[in-house]
Amino acid sequence: MPPGPPPKIKKLFLIKPSALGDIVHSLPFLAAIKKTYPDCEVHWLVAKGLHTFLEGHPLIDRLWLFDKQRWKQVFHLGRTLVELKELWQGLRRQKFDVSVDLSGLLRSGLLTWAGGADRRLGFSDSNEGSPFFYNKMIAGGEAIHAIDRYLKLAALLGCDTSEVVYPFAPYDSYPPICRELPPRYAVFAPSAGKEANRWPAQRFGELAARLNIPVVIIASRAEEGVARQVVEASGNKALSIAGRTNLKELVAVIEKAAFFVTNDTGPMHIAAAKNVPVFAIFGPANPVRTGPYGAIHTVIREEMDCAPCYRWKPCRDWQCMEKITVDRVHGEICQRCGDAI
Repeated sequence: MPPGPPPKIKKLFLIKPSALGDIVHSLPFLAAIKKTYPDCEVHWLVAKGLHTFLEGHPLIDRLWLFDKQRWKQVFHLGRTLVELKELWQGLRRQKFDVSVDLSGLLRSGLLTWAGGADRRLGFSDSNEGSPFFYNKMIAGGEAIHAIDRYLKLAALLGCDTSEVVYPFAPYDSYPPICRELPPRYAVFAPSAGKEANRWPAQRFGELAARLNIPVVIIASRAEEGVARQVVEASGNKALSIAGRTNLKELVAVIEKAAFFVTNDTGPMHIAAAKNVPVFAIFGPANPVRTGPYGAIHTVIREEMDCAPCYRWKPCRDWQCMEKITVDRVHGEICQRCGDAI
């Protein structure tokens, strides 16, 4: 950036389409931008389906939807090309003065360029050649949490990043699903996007059976089978609400929990943002980069020479997860949240 204060930002295009946890991580960036530039018009490109998490946000002027799943499918190529052309033309008409890529992939780099802004920001160590499309860059770094990484770009734009704030979109804090839940409960999230990141469902169930507090299982509709395994292993002590909440209702359920036990998955970051004590079970993933953000949370992992691991096809038995026992997780919970159970 040239010396002196950065020019005023009037209209900003933010590219962070997915996943849920990454979108939660991006909220402090949004807060920093609007704190420094309260009159800035913010447009956010987000994946269809996840857009409901951001709908009605008072700090976002427009959501641009990106049909990530359908655009991957070759037999939809014709329609996809039409939509891409419409998106390109629509973005160019906006006349953004700043585009910011928080994803750092080829697709997001292209979209950063498509925004037509004079200033196009991203990380110099991003993947898939995306830095080619930026004209203002900074190294994100590997040994840094995603939130702090994103805030480095906010600082590059002259923002005050001394405080981490999560401005959630408005939501009903007591939706109908909450009326079915006990007054006090813990929340378990036994699913994960990658199989290698999953602590066995049987162990989640055994843990639920040991606790002296009701346990609520959350999962998507596609992961109802995993939630059912946990309930069965708990001797039907745990209650599953898998597939019964939308994303905003999920926030309401999580924020009322006494504590949260989870794999490396998106709802973990909602809990961390809401200051619900998190017990995060990590295997091949790197908790420094994607673990729960904040000092009140506990990461439970097995120290192994091969972890963290970024291989596309992890080893067959995932010893980094298998070696984490129910006794160990139960002990961590009792030590940190004994008064809550």
